[in-house]
Amino acid sequence: MSDSNRGVSQQGSPETFAEQPAHSGIGDLPNPRSQFSLQALMRGDLGFIPVLLTLAVITLYFQITTSGVFLEARNLSNLTQQIVVISILGTAAVLVLLLGEIDLSLVAVAQTCAAIMAVLSVYQNWNAWLAILAGLLTGLVIGLLNGFFIAVLRVPSFIVTLAGSIGYAGLLLLVLGRQTTLVVRDPVIRSIAPTYLSPVIGWGIPLLLVALYGLGIWFEQQRRQRAGLPVKSPTKLALQIGLALVVTVVMVFLFQSYQGVPQSVLISLGVIVVFWLILKKTPFGRHLYAVGGNPEAARRAGINVVGMKLTVFALASTLAALAGIMLTSRSTAVATQISSTLLLNAIAAAVIGGVSLFGGRGSVWAVVLGALIIGSLDNGLDLLNQDQSVKAIVQGAVLLLAVTVDAVVRRTNPGKGK
Repeated sequence: MSDSNRGVSQQGSPETFAEQPAHSGIGDLPNPRSQFSLQALMRGDLGFIPVLLTLAVITLYFQITTSGVFLEARNLSNLTQQIVVISILGTAAVLVLLLGEIDLSLVAVAQTCAAIMAVLSVYQNWNAWLAILAGLLTGLVIGLLNGFFIAVLRVPSFIVTLAGSIGYAGLLLLVLGRQTTLVVRDPVIRSIAPTYLSPVIGWGIPLLLVALYGLGIWFEQQRRQRAGLPVKSPTKLALQIGLALVVTVVMVFLFQSYQGVPQSVLISLGVIVVFWLILKKTPFGRHLYAVGGNPEAARRAGINVVGMKLTVFALASTLAALAGIMLTSRSTAVATQISSTLLLNAIAAAVIGGVSLFGGRGSVWAVVLGALIIGSLDNGLDLLNQDQSVKAIVQGAVLLLAVTVDAVVRRTNPGKGK
């Protein structure tokens, strides 16, 4: 190897990419060694604070205008259940966006996989879990097919997934046949989304997820300390974990004051925690950020870029299939008509939460905040009896604002990905 090539390899090694700063998770605080400035603010050093402030303003506005109905336990329970599908689809969108790609077929894949599950359950009398597994495997195969065209044949992801969206919509019609709506009657499938957990499980699992979140942050702190990298002070670390604990306790208390913790909400949070751990604590996650930030440098560093793209698109479509199953469980039916706004909301949830459209920057926790903002706008406007036209205008304006902020941040600090 020549000296010049050796230099590139050393600078772009996976270990180097692992230490590059990125939005690591909810509650990330500024580097204690950095100084406050307008430029630092525009670089996004405040993490999720601007998004949290936006959510707080929206919540306060609707709490006042709805005479206190917005923050009632019943409405919050409905709100969180309404954004479950958006959250899961948004997680899929985050994976693809971190790669610097786009997937326009997620919603079509979701409903097609759900239709396959429903047909196997209703017409073939398959066991519910086998039918669900078949739906998930269909999503996996579709993702590998998308990834093959994108990673191996190097067709732009926009074209591949746009064509896939059209094709999978046709497959949906083929699977359902002459029926426009297929009602699912299996009690197992119908109970996945609307079930409320018992108090013991409703308290136990959320607290366990918080514990996993805290352990993940603590191990990250220890790893950085051993590597001689800047670490957060114990006070800031305690505040970060404490904030997550307080939010969790408050939400669970509100849920328990109504009917309990919705099972669907816990499933979506479980998905987000799992992928947060994967992205932050495994070589796969570090390589994903590396490929999204600079594919050529990642390739020279020895990362299998083709394999990464295949894996990401396979995971994204599998998550889309899960979202379709959750949607079917909540609505108890599969329809041939594909939602025109669900894909927009899923991508918007990721972008509003801070995931870059240009790849290599963002966190899976962005989905929680983005979905809450979108869901709060939708729910609050419904409480105010606003037309769908008003809701579409407001959501479009919020999405445009988020993308504009992302573009401005990129121009202010061009070193954060391409």
